[in-house]
Amino acid sequence: MSKLMSTREVSKFLNVNEKMVYTLVSEKGLPASKITGKWLFPQHLVEQWVETHTLNFPKQTSDAAAYKGLLVVAGSNDLLLDRLISIFNTLDSQHLAVFGNLGSMGGLRALRRGLCQIAGSHLLQEDENEYNFAYASSELEDMPAMVNFCRREQGLIVPKGNPKKITKVADLGRPGLRIVNRQLGTGTRLLLDRELTKAGIKGERLDGYVNEVQRHLDVGLEVLAGRADVGPGIRPVAAMLNLGFLPLRWERFDLMVAKDRFFDEAVQRFLGLLHDARFHRMVTDGLEGYDLSMTGKMVFPPKPVADKPIVKEAV
Repeated sequence: MSKLMSTREVSKFLNVNEKMVYTLVSEKGLPASKITGKWLFPQHLVEQWVETHTLNFPKQTSDAAAYKGLLVVAGSNDLLLDRLISIFNTLDSQHLAVFGNLGSMGGLRALRRGLCQIAGSHLLQEDENEYNFAYASSELEDMPAMVNFCRREQGLIVPKGNPKKITKVADLGRPGLRIVNRQLGTGTRLLLDRELTKAGIKGERLDGYVNEVQRHLDVGLEVLAGRADVGPGIRPVAAMLNLGFLPLRWERFDLMVAKDRFFDEAVQRFLGLLHDARFHRMVTDGLEGYDLSMTGKMVFPPKPVADKPIVKEAV
């Protein structure tokens, strides 16, 4: 476990008075746990929180992702995206695709700094209708091209049979429940925190709220092993592990590409696979919780960034 800081230590770390620390906890989501009446702050979560709220990062002068033959995809974790990367590496001997599991916000930051060519994101906006546009506009100097990867079903993963009889987010506040969580900066964590706020629940008061894992699959494995009663995640993981699932919403998962990298050969080959029958069969042959009706469609800008079309089939 990382170092736990006191309220006084956090006030010095953030250069604010102690009263402001309590305000940041209640109004701005500063990560904290209350143990025997005393507030404690995991240092690594406080540092992540500061980075999440940082604006105006300096623009990188070098294009770190422009390695010949290497395609770097970063951002949100997804089972289907892992499989798409595997297909790409199997079919294309001229390029190698690698994935950085950084969460949606981490993918945006990597794109801004030139550390990847493609960033995967599913960040729900305040209006709860759109995804990613406002975050990309805030984080990036220039809006990227956005191509839809999929729609997928987000919710709560529970043991098979739902023995704790959890039916809604408000039930997470019941005593005796232990949750597992995703890390700050992920779209899944953002959704959970938003739903907890709606239910009038302070996340830091939940047993297991600070127990963060890196992947949707890890959430499912924690529930399967009995180390957690519930965790936020996607239906495909619950179905794969034969666990229960309580749906919250269908979300749009997009792939964002800097416009000056959009027509790179590796990027176009990768996007071309979104139309490939082998990719679509992964869903039709048994991966529950995905909808590919928008897959491969440009969601921003509304029209292609140039006269060249997206590649329809992988070469």
